[in-house]
Amino acid sequence: MKVSTAWLSDYISLDGVTADELADKITTAGIEIDGVERRNKGISGIVTGYVKSKEKHPDADKLNICIVDAGQGEDLQIVCGAKNVAAGQKVPVALVGAKLPGLEIKKAKLRGVLSQGMICSAKELGLNDKLLPKELQEGILVLPGNTEVGQDILKVLGLNDEILDFDLTPNRSDCLSMIGAAYEVSAILGRELQLADPAAELVEAGGRASDSITVNIENEEYCSHYAVRYIAGVKTAPSPLWIQNRLMAAGVRPINNIVDITNYVMLEYGQPLHAFDGGQLEGGTIGVRFAREGELLTTLDGQERKLEPQMLVIADGSGAIGLAGVMGGLSTEVTANTVNIVLESAKFDGGTVRKTSRQLGLRSEASQRFEKEVDPSAVIPALNRAAALIARYAGGSVHEGIVQAGSASVGEKVLTLSLEKLNQFLGTELSLLEVKTLFGRLHFKCGDAAQGIVEVQVPTRRGDISYDVDLIEEIARLYGYDNIPTTLIEGITTPGALTRQQFLRRELRSLLSLGGYQEVMGYSFIQPEQSKLFPALSEGKLSVKLAMPMSEERSVLRTSLLPQLLDIALYNTNRRQGDLALFEIGNVFFTDEEVLTRQPNELPVLGLLLSGTRAAKQWNVAAEPVDFFDLKGALETVIAHLGLTDRIIYEGDAPEGYHPGRSASVYLLQAEGRDKIGTIGQLHPELQRQMDLEDTYVSEVLLQPLYDAARAQLQYSELHRFPGMERDIAVVVDAEVPAGHLMASIREHGGTLLQNVQVFDVYTGGKMEAGKKSVALSLLYRHTERTLTDEEVVEVHDRVVSALEQTFGAELRK
Repeated sequence: MKVSTAWLSDYISLDGVTADELADKITTAGIEIDGVERRNKGISGIVTGYVKSKEKHPDADKLNICIVDAGQGEDLQIVCGAKNVAAGQKVPVALVGAKLPGLEIKKAKLRGVLSQGMICSAKELGLNDKLLPKELQEGILVLPGNTEVGQDILKVLGLNDEILDFDLTPNRSDCLSMIGAAYEVSAILGRELQLADPAAELVEAGGRASDSITVNIENEEYCSHYAVRYIAGVKTAPSPLWIQNRLMAAGVRPINNIVDITNYVMLEYGQPLHAFDGGQLEGGTIGVRFAREGELLTTLDGQERKLEPQMLVIADGSGAIGLAGVMGGLSTEVTANTVNIVLESAKFDGGTVRKTSRQLGLRSEASQRFEKEVDPSAVIPALNRAAALIARYAGGSVHEGIVQAGSASVGEKVLTLSLEKLNQFLGTELSLLEVKTLFGRLHFKCGDAAQGIVEVQVPTRRGDISYDVDLIEEIARLYGYDNIPTTLIEGITTPGALTRQQFLRRELRSLLSLGGYQEVMGYSFIQPEQSKLFPALSEGKLSVKLAMPMSEERSVLRTSLLPQLLDIALYNTNRRQGDLALFEIGNVFFTDEEVLTRQPNELPVLGLLLSGTRAAKQWNVAAEPVDFFDLKGALETVIAHLGLTDRIIYEGDAPEGYHPGRSASVYLLQAEGRDKIGTIGQLHPELQRQMDLEDTYVSEVLLQPLYDAARAQLQYSELHRFPGMERDIAVVVDAEVPAGHLMASIREHGGTLLQNVQVFDVYTGGKMEAGKKSVALSLLYRHTERTLTDEEVVEVHDRVVSALEQTFGAELRK
């Protein structure tokens, strides 16, 4: 909300307070001011002039010689190149010696003709010319014909003004108006607020409004109050310059007197208004209802919109003529031919307006205010204020009475506040009188409910105040946060700590980063086709479709981290960054419902990607490409850090999307069996070709099972003081038996003496029987407190071999 200090001064004295000081005070009191804009961009010496005549320059087709009366006692000759300059205009004239942004005006000869100043455009004056009509955006600024000649342009255009940019949080919608801002500044400065009664300015004439128009509301739950005034005999024209100046200061483009007045009052009261062309209304009735299925409406921006039944509309006898609280319809737009208008003021449900605005992608100044809930007690005052201004500046006759439906009465909230509680919360020692004084500055009526208890009547404009703690916050910010003394914390305190899952996730991030991997963050939204590339984690499940996607490329929630990792890899590869080691820890989503009725499943996942070379090429070392085992090593480092090495096995079953001979599924051994928790391997060659990637290795693993199974604390062991005894065996098993299963069996039967088992060779073919393979393993036995004897090792080793023979039909290879 842009707040003009000149406009603000209509309601409250700002004497002795600069705009910068006021901005600091408002920010300190809880509403941030983003900046202070000065409308005068450094101009001086510019006055209003009257163009008495215009003639073509004798030596330049695009230049004109103008004789201008600028109130200086004698006429000025000014050479001007603007296409729209004409005799009889009032224009801004920069006199000799005047200053414009980056320019000082001097006498000059243009093609041999003396020029004694410059006729200025809005842009040259430092104004936002985009707020002006199109015909004035590329030419000189033409002022209203009743502008006084010789008057300082700063006064004419209201440029002696400074604009405070209020950065409002959603709960402070009361400051989306000049009067609301005035209440706030009055409370902060402790100065008197002066507000005029809009009804006192209104003169009713002509017939009764109820004879010309009737209104009704089908469902008052979504429109609690709807009121209109009927104004006859209006004449559309440009609005007064002072209204235009204030609108432009607020960033609103002037259009005509009717529309400008509705916008002006909206900025003043925070209550959106709309004017319908009374001659275009069918049946003399306006109703508030929900749209009908398939109903169409062409809005003021010229777009035809298909409405849905949950959208609230304004309708006459022929159909919808406006989107309630969002935008009016084109069929009843106020035009140059409009004679009678129906002026609307209403209280629409904020949630309904928000849904309509969002669904249609149509956001307006009105919807912005209705979404945050306007002050219900401002409906009638704003209507009267606008009607009075239209009667004054559009020549209209306001018919007698307000035609309305719904309830105009609004009850104010009454809250009680304990002085003891207030001082306990703030650590202050405020007296009851001080508290009442501060509430008085806020214009909150208050009285004594009991000893030490104050009863506060909260005005309807402050919809953000619902509880006594809200009142405490109001006292705190007005009393001054800097004035609140420092006190020791009282009560029960809870030290902050990470949950087990947060701790482990942070550990994994640190581990992978120190291992040379870079963390990335991909989109949670992907293309529908991408959700089908790697179905291992969500097999048998459905992807979650977004109700209102940003685009087709971001229309479903991801079921895998890998598509985004591949997109990131492709982006980097296209920029000659092919050596990649990436990881992401994020969530994937899936459901088993075609139509969602409950929250989808959301699971944490670790994704890894590796491509390029293991190390840069040196003069004496060739570059080596990464392979499957580089990525497997990174994953095993993670698993070892969680203390789960002996519970993870890999099985080469060629998951979808992976290379059929260089990939595996990852399983976590449980007491009752094993659970598939992830995949690892090289991308399928066809997918690599489609994405134009070199050999790329990826893995993704569900983290929740690992979090649940991981040791709560890292376990450390002493350095070994006694020698170990190593035994190597080679066993012949069926070719489909995974080596990981052999290792798991060895760990199970090796007991506490078995320290480590490792595969060091796998042999197939040659003299090996068809369907068989030889797996060579190295076993290390060690005791932590003494040297082992051969007899002890033989006993355990025989038990291990016997288990392999019985479980897998293994035969020792001689």
